[in-house]
Amino acid sequence: MQEVNFQSRLCKINSWLILRLPDEASKKLSSRGMVMVEAELGSSIEPSIESSRGKVKLKLPLEPDGSGGHWFKFSSEMQKELKASDGDLIKVKFKQVADWLEPEVPKDLQDSLDGNPKVNELWLDITVKARWEFIRWIRSTANPETRKRRIEVSISKLNSGMRRPCCFNSSMCTEPEVCKNGVLLSLD
Repeated sequence: MQEVNFQSRLCKINSWLILRLPDEASKKLSSRGMVMVEAELGSSIEPSIESSRGKVKLKLPLEPDGSGGHWFKFSSEMQKELKASDGDLIKVKFKQVADWLEPEVPKDLQDSLDGNPKVNELWLDITVKARWEFIRWIRSTANPETRKRRIEVSISKLNSGMRRPCCFNSSMCTEPEVCKNGVLLSLD
């Protein structure tokens, strides 16, 4: 995969600070769904201004926005390292990678996995990307009862030998804090 370079402004949606990729950058990715990239982030400021802002190199998932594009959450660590905030212009350089970061397993899902050794064994045997897909499907609702039911269904699917969630639109936005009906909320 080729290296992709762009600049984009940080935007706040509810309590999250995000960086949305320009359409041209998203189109260079292999999927409209989640992809993993190695990225270098830096502040973009007027060259005449002295700055102590640094660069951040990391591997991170690019989330789909539900409209064919991608975005990522700009963590508090990134904000601190780059001394960046809402509205700041950020330089981004990334390359898509095939090896995925291990996802953080939500406590409620981990408790269910721990309660079933057979399912936990299969969970550890499926691909990292498949684990991301199960977690994204589970977290794509703000309704606690729906989330609980999705965990039960995931455990049942794994118990029956299924290695991926079925019938899941992987190109939709799955973070209830920043999306509605699978689409990233407007940045306008």
